[in-house]
Amino acid sequence: MATATYNGFQDFTEQLVKGTHNFSSNVFKVYLTNDTPSASADAVKADLAEITGGNGYNSGGETTTTAVSESSGTATVTGTQVSWTAGPSAMATFRYVVLYNDTSASDNLVAWWDYGSAVNLGVGESFTVKFSNASPGNIFTLALA
Repeated sequence: MATATYNGFQDFTEQLVKGTHNFSSNVFKVYLTNDTPSASADAVKADLAEITGGNGYNSGGETTTTAVSESSGTATVTGTQVSWTAGPSAMATFRYVVLYNDTSASDNLVAWWDYGSAVNLGVGESFTVKFSNASPGNIFTLALA
């Protein structure tokens, strides 16, 4: 499987500054979609239809436990891995993995990862999201300019 490419939603930066996101206390979830995300147009979970629930996929996605650390003015946000296993039938096809804030009233979007082509999971096959290929792994860093 190809390595996923990280992409940020533009609205995330504004919402971060306004205090919508608290990576130390809010619940962040990862969901799967086959809709192509738009960095400039998408801001909330309702903007991108997730795949149909069932066959190993729970509607709303799975929770990743986030944490924040800081060193020399650079903050790093990490998240734990999440995974799905298809069954009793194949899971719906997806290409994109999306991170959103489930605590915010609007389910504000944070970022997405593009796997480059459709991902199909047959019965018994698993798909694991590891940020920066680790668990916990770096989701993003924020540094003073």
